[in-house]
Amino acid sequence: MIKKYIEYLKDNPERYWFKRKLYGWGWTPATKEGWLVIIAYLTIVFLYVFNLDARSFEVDWVIELALPILLLVSSLIFICYKTGEPPKWTWGLPKDDADKKADELKSEIKLPTDDK
Repeated sequence: MIKKYIEYLKDNPERYWFKRKLYGWGWTPATKEGWLVIIAYLTIVFLYVFNLDARSFEVDWVIELALPILLLVSSLIFICYKTGEPPKWTWGLPKDDADKKADELKSEIKLPTDDK
């Protein structure tokens, strides 16, 4: 499974920074640029959170904590959307064309049933 997942990430002729997740909706880093974006995002979040002091939470916590984190998350989603594959719900590795055609043929063929 891991080998197929790595092959899926490497099969990237459009050079997307982020490819679709295999399960669910979203992206996963596929190139070094994508990984750099994730590392930069996590670094900024950790530096921000660790630089908060106890007094910060006495003030309005929405302005001190939630708003900056929300802006960072929005920025990350925007970058993923612009540099990644178009998002859609997926469930597992994408099937190649031969598997898709075989599935279509199976669904079209109706086997006779024994009605006794």
